[in-house]
Amino acid sequence: MARIAGVDLNKNKRIGIALTKIYGLGRGSAGKILEKAGVDPAIKTQDLTEAQVGSIRKVIDSEFKVEGDLRKEVSMHVKMLIDMGCYRGLRHRKNLPVHGQRTHTNARTRKGPRKGVVAARKAE
Repeated sequence: MARIAGVDLNKNKRIGIALTKIYGLGRGSAGKILEKAGVDPAIKTQDLTEAQVGSIRKVIDSEFKVEGDLRKEVSMHVKMLIDMGCYRGLRHRKNLPVHGQRTHTNARTRKGPRKGVVAARKAE
């Protein structure tokens, strides 16, 4: 099993697809990495040689920000928006959708489970 950028890649998948398990890499960037490393994208991960794995690691380390560094950068950007007090930062702070989606009937993932309306007790 190949371990690249701290992630164990699926050994039964093609390397072009398996690289997308790394946070920050998609299909396009995986193709560019394999092209620069000189590795065939159709080869299965289990069939890679140590030299090929090393060249893939080298390309990723030198040209891409992935996993922990990227997660830290994204969280710092969100924190900056919150500290600034801009509209997007307020939406992040309130745990509401940030990109203009409707919230009247949807957005349950972001808002959490429904909160029922508590009926006022009748005064007796």
